[in-house]
Amino acid sequence: MITYSVGLSLAPASSIESGVAVREIATGKLIYVDKLFSMSDVQLFFDNYSSLKNSVICVSLPWDNTMLEGKWRVLSKPYQLIHNSEHPFLNRDNWTQRFSTRGCELFNKLKANGADISRFEVYLTRQKFNLYSNYKERSSADCKFLQSALKYEFGFDNLPANMMPVAQLEAIVGLMLAEEKLSGKTEKIFEFKGLDVINKAE
Repeated sequence: MITYSVGLSLAPASSIESGVAVREIATGKLIYVDKLFSMSDVQLFFDNYSSLKNSVICVSLPWDNTMLEGKWRVLSKPYQLIHNSEHPFLNRDNWTQRFSTRGCELFNKLKANGADISRFEVYLTRQKFNLYSNYKERSSADCKFLQSALKYEFGFDNLPANMMPVAQLEAIVGLMLAEEKLSGKTEKIFEFKGLDVINKAE
């Protein structure tokens, strides 16, 4: 029986914090929120998590932030169009890859061991939950907006008054989506490295 929901907001590199959150579905209370950095930390969390088969898990897709040559910098990936025409772009330095493959082996292994695990795209999911602000993504104002919305509109009463790291807030969004999946209110939008990428259904 599924009794817990787990959200993991995975960063593209160990130099940027990832966030993890666990909620007991029956009571609606957050029972664990933490920051992780390396994939060893993520592996250690799942190795020590005793309720793996009693949980529904959603892991975010991190952007592939590989530095590109010349004028193509990190931000070119999310915004540069890819044309499927007579003269397709050459995929030099893997610049057409939007998402990072970080952690894919671990998550596929968890799935093979019986875990109910899916992936999600943070910004698409925030839009579906009406949690997308007009502020710059991941800025302090955007962070404060997200935390306030989760606290007052989605019933996370035990969130602290001081500002939480954005990775932990995005992990909470992930566990909300995991619970929507449990209720059958999600849809598959595409597949990434063997795992379904889901989002809240209309």
